[in-house]
Amino acid sequence: MTIGDLIRLLSDGEFHSGEQLGERLGVSRAAVWKQLRKLEALGIPMEAVKGQGYRLAEPLELLDGARIVAGLSREARQYISRLFVEETLPSSNQFLRERFAQGAGHGEICLVEQQSAGKGRRGRAWVTPWGRTLMLSVGWRVESGVAALEGLSLAVGVVLARVLEAHGVRPRLKWPNDVLLEGEGGELGKLAGILVELSGDAAGPCEVVVGMGINLDLPEAFRRDIEQPVAAVRDQAPELGRNRLAIELLDALMPALADFERDGFVAWQADWNARHAYAGREVDILRGERREPAIAGEVDASGNLWVDGEAGRTRLSGGEISVRGRA
Repeated sequence: MTIGDLIRLLSDGEFHSGEQLGERLGVSRAAVWKQLRKLEALGIPMEAVKGQGYRLAEPLELLDGARIVAGLSREARQYISRLFVEETLPSSNQFLRERFAQGAGHGEICLVEQQSAGKGRRGRAWVTPWGRTLMLSVGWRVESGVAALEGLSLAVGVVLARVLEAHGVRPRLKWPNDVLLEGEGGELGKLAGILVELSGDAAGPCEVVVGMGINLDLPEAFRRDIEQPVAAVRDQAPELGRNRLAIELLDALMPALADFERDGFVAWQADWNARHAYAGREVDILRGERREPAIAGEVDASGNLWVDGEAGRTRLSGGEISVRGRA
């Protein structure tokens, strides 16, 4: 029995006694009780009624690999060699890096319900509640070296933005790897993060893992515990499900990865700049612990960000920006 097995049973809207759950899952009532305690620890709200049993306070849509594969277009499917759906992993990116080390990885996709050691840029932890996000990693191999992948994280941001826009969501992009969403008060909250990890020859064959963490539906209690403004897809698209988003995202992402080595970021440059969250606005450039004020410009054909600061016009190829006065 796994947590996913238990969630599937409790998501049907009916009450189930501990004895019934044990019979369905083939375990003892004590084992069921232990897993129910884990659900509570994961922040999954449950209802318990004496004499009736347990059920989830609200249903959770678990990831369904068969449904995702069946829903993909023929074009996207031709680029996929294998799709993994895992309940818990330290990191979906790490999972695919290990697959590359085993001689596999290319065209492989890993989706995971919850990560225990996910990370974003600058080594930050990426913490997510069970079943409320879409965490997805894709492995890809290119032949022409690391330079051919300049701007890839920005292009992936455009792919996600286009998918969400088809559902009435209006995301904005933050250089170099964040997708933001405006809340009711006009404040931009983080909707998704993108982490691209490279290994291999700078001038020859190399491997890339593209990781994405997308907030689908975040409980208010979880939002209050986060140290930065956050947003979720269902803030603007309440009916969009996790499996549907996974299908549409992979339909758009796989052909984009296949073409990126040939076309480069220049094919995505105008679309990224059109969604630039901070164009013409005052920002802080973060370099380690230092903050340098500047005015953000546009990104160039290599995905570099141009800014106007105290030293004049400067091109940024690394680092991070944030709105002035915000972390």
